[in-house]
Amino acid sequence: MKKLYMGLDVHKEKTVIAVAEADTQKDPEHYGKCSSDISRLVSSIRKALKKYGVSKQEASICYEAGPCGFAIARHLLRMGYDVIVVAPSLIPTKKGDRVKTDKRDARKLARAHRSGDLTAVHIPDPADEVIRDLCRARTDAVDDSVRNRQRLLSFLLRNGHRYSGRSHWTEAHMRYLRELVLDDPVQKLILEEYLQAVDAGINRVAGIEDHMRTRMVDWERLPFVQALQGLKGFQFVSSMVIASELGDITRFAHPRQLMAYLGLVPSEDSSGNHRRQGPITKCGNSHARWMLVEVSDSYRYAPKVSKQLSVRQENLPRSVKELSWRAQKRLNKRYNRLAMRRIHPNKIKVAIARELCSFIWELAHLMAKEPERKAA
Repeated sequence: MKKLYMGLDVHKEKTVIAVAEADTQKDPEHYGKCSSDISRLVSSIRKALKKYGVSKQEASICYEAGPCGFAIARHLLRMGYDVIVVAPSLIPTKKGDRVKTDKRDARKLARAHRSGDLTAVHIPDPADEVIRDLCRARTDAVDDSVRNRQRLLSFLLRNGHRYSGRSHWTEAHMRYLRELVLDDPVQKLILEEYLQAVDAGINRVAGIEDHMRTRMVDWERLPFVQALQGLKGFQFVSSMVIASELGDITRFAHPRQLMAYLGLVPSEDSSGNHRRQGPITKCGNSHARWMLVEVSDSYRYAPKVSKQLSVRQENLPRSVKELSWRAQKRLNKRYNRLAMRRIHPNKIKVAIARELCSFIWELAHLMAKEPERKAA
């Protein structure tokens, strides 16, 4: 059967198509350029297949993961095409190749796809991607809110006002800000504008969280999100972020694969008897990695099932509670040992986050088996 490999160099406006035939050593051919609009792109792919005399079942298409997302891959998969989205950082590149153009990139994709040198990335489910966008929108809203608060405090500091209370952004602090008297009416107007921005940011974050709770009710990963909240440090938002960013964790055959996917494994440059490990690779999903590192800081405290954690663990299977307690003891012991060696706190948190991946992987497999146990 004749086989055709197609490489798509996808951009916002235009897509460049290159074609490589299977049973030949010829270099891939540049087919042409078309609009990145999905309907026009599909039409161009059909014309290319017709030109080379192959059917859609005999063609294999690839393009790089990037800002254009997975919409093209999902559409082509629904139409019956064989499509993979490849990791850009793992595409083979020659050191001496200093010329980079769209045509060359498309041909390089087609050539590497024909030789089997490309690494496909996971295409998330549409429902997971919607909730992932919700979680990232909340993160953006929190960042904007923090910036607005910092601008307000900087404005007051420039004008000689400093709050002497116990903590900022409490009811007492907000009352102090609203009752503050400034020398010039324009400065009072500026203060009110900053206060309006702070209030709007708080309402924006709360609104997005309401949408997250509403959407979570019908989400297929709801049992895993609830089980993840049974682990120390995980609450509603962090659990939804991890579940939406990672998707189906059972696709990883071993916890080390999950650690590598999140970029939490150390880089290495070893030769002969000399072994040299460097900083973590930081490849893969940066949002999930950041959340895990933040959560890992809670394991520096002694193991304890607090009142809040016990509430979150209500109605959870006993196996999940046992895993949570085992994770607390293991990770706290690891944290203390690294601290006694005077390792930098940031490195300790990364090391704890890496081991936390193992417990999350085990939890995902536990929850995948839970429906089978209930059915039995």
